[in-house]
Amino acid sequence: MRLAFMGTPEFAVPSLDALVAAGHELVAVYTQPPRPANRGKKLTPSAVQTRAEEFGLPVRSPLSLRTAEAQAEFAALDLDAAIVAAYGLILPQAVLDAPKFGCLNVHGSLLPRWRGAAPVQRAILAGDRTTGVMVMQMEAGLDTGPVRATTEIEIGSKTTGELTAELAELGAELMVIVLQDMAAHPAIAQSGEGITYAAKIDKAETRIDFLQPAEVVERQIRAFNPAPGAWFEYEGERYRILEAQIFPAQPQKAGEVSDDCLTIACGTDAIRPTLIQRAGKPAMPTADLLRGKPIAQGTMLA
Repeated sequence: MRLAFMGTPEFAVPSLDALVAAGHELVAVYTQPPRPANRGKKLTPSAVQTRAEEFGLPVRSPLSLRTAEAQAEFAALDLDAAIVAAYGLILPQAVLDAPKFGCLNVHGSLLPRWRGAAPVQRAILAGDRTTGVMVMQMEAGLDTGPVRATTEIEIGSKTTGELTAELAELGAELMVIVLQDMAAHPAIAQSGEGITYAAKIDKAETRIDFLQPAEVVERQIRAFNPAPGAWFEYEGERYRILEAQIFPAQPQKAGEVSDDCLTIACGTDAIRPTLIQRAGKPAMPTADLLRGKPIAQGTMLA
């Protein structure tokens, strides 16, 4: 099929890879413009741009698709379909309508649950048992379009990083299957029940509230791994907890360190970080950190 691909972060790369491997004709790759990154704030191309250039594919990075010029350029591609995966720009109706088969989106949730920007993080935070990835026929509403195919998986103890990588691969496979036989994968309207919205993560959510039960804190840690990281403050410095275990605990003040292994009391039970990161330092096992920066039993953390 004659396709355009529209995506930006690492999540979208497996879909681009799969479309190329399947032999589709990729006539354009749309992605967000290079952004400042790292300490030097050097302009850095998106993961999708980097991969597209490796394939020798033409890359377009419009700031908006709302202009008549951008829409005319898109329509002139004469596409069978546009494939979208975490692109980051709203597609106007003129863009949605231009390809023969419209625009198909790889979305990392079991729609209509977790429509929106942060479906993987929200599923983990909510304690969902399962999530999945869907190929959705896009329409003007926020992730409201009919669904063509679904793959469901267990969340278990996975972090956002692990779950996102798995969903990206599964979504790529699913998209190729749908494109092989569109008629065998008709667009079916989403249920009107069970709708939830995955709002963008606010920085205030990433600070750990030890008044919460340990299981809630542990989910927060997994949801914000690898970024932005769930954190607490000690002696004016931020510590990001990247991995932790839950331990049964006798009632203590929430936030109190109960031993020399940095076991921290929560609203119920306790957590023990196993991978931790001080501000400006690499992540390391908690035992290694405590050898150089001990946090004494009885310390109150917040």
